[in-house]
Amino acid sequence: MNLDAELSALAAQAGLAADLVRRLLRHPEARRSVALLRQDLTEQLIEEIIELGSARSLAANSSVPAHVRARLAEHPEPSVRCGVAASVADEPPGLLARLADDPDPSVRSFLAMNDHLPPKLLARLAADPEPSVRSSIIQHWRAAPDRVRRALLTDADPNVRRNGVLAYPPPADLLPGLLADPATRAAAVTYAAPSRELATDPDPAVREAVAAHPDLPTGLRDLLKDDPDIFVRNAISARPDTPPALREQIVATMEPDSPLAEWALSFRRNPHACPPPAPPPPVYTREQAETLLAKANL
Repeated sequence: MNLDAELSALAAQAGLAADLVRRLLRHPEARRSVALLRQDLTEQLIEEIIELGSARSLAANSSVPAHVRARLAEHPEPSVRCGVAASVADEPPGLLARLADDPDPSVRSFLAMNDHLPPKLLARLAADPEPSVRSSIIQHWRAAPDRVRRALLTDADPNVRRNGVLAYPPPADLLPGLLADPATRAAAVTYAAPSRELATDPDPAVREAVAAHPDLPTGLRDLLKDDPDIFVRNAISARPDTPPALREQIVATMEPDSPLAEWALSFRRNPHACPPPAPPPPVYTREQAETLLAKANL
C-alpha cells in the first residue's frame, strides 16, 4: 500500500483521535476520506473541511448532521448538491421538493437515486423536461406504476424509450410499436416471439437479441450461427443449449481485432467469478499513525 492509500485508510479508522484527524485534513486524498467516511465529525471539523474545498465529499456522507446537508443543498457547485441529493432525507421538510426543482439537471438525476423520495416526487421526476433525469428515474424506480411506465415507454426521447424497455416489461398493446421503433426494437425482442424477420434484421443489435432469446428455435439458431456479425455468432456460442461441437466451430471463426473485443466476447461465453474481497485496512496504533503522518510531513 502506498503512502496516499495508507493515509486514506487511516482517515477512515474508527476511534481515531481528533488531533490526528485534523492533521489529515492537510492531505487532499486523506481529507476526502475524512469528509466522506467518518461518522464522528464535529462541527468544527466540518467547517474546516468546507473551507479546505472538500464539500463535495462531505455532502455524500450520510452521517453528517441534517442541518449541514441542508446547507450544502444550497451550495453554488452543482457537484456538491448532487452529493446531497442522492441520499438526503427530507430534513427539514421540503428539502427534497426543493432539490427536485434544482436548475441543474445533474442534481435532479442524482435525486432520482434517493431512496427517501415519495411517489409524488418520483412521478414529478419521471416527467422532468430533461431526458437524462427521466432515464435516471427508470433505473431507480422499478416499481413505477403502469401509467408512469407507459409514459416512459412512449417518451419523445429515443434513449428514454430504450431504457424503459430494458427496465420494464412492456404491455402487450405497446409491444408492436416498440418492435417497429428502431430505438427500441432490439430491446423489445426479448418480449416477442423469435421470427425469421427479426433474425434477418439489418440491425446487428436486433439479431444479437434474437440469438440470445430463451425460446430461439433450432432453425433460427442455425441461421444465426453464420451471421456476419461476430457478436451475433458469439451470442449463439454462449447459449447453454448450443451443442459443444457447434460452439467450438463458432468460436473458431472469431478473430477479434483487439484484446478488449476478445474480453467482451469471452465474458459472454464463460462464467466469471467476482474477485475475492480486499483485505480489511490495517488498524494503526497512535505511534504508527504518528510515524505515518511524519512521513507525509503532516
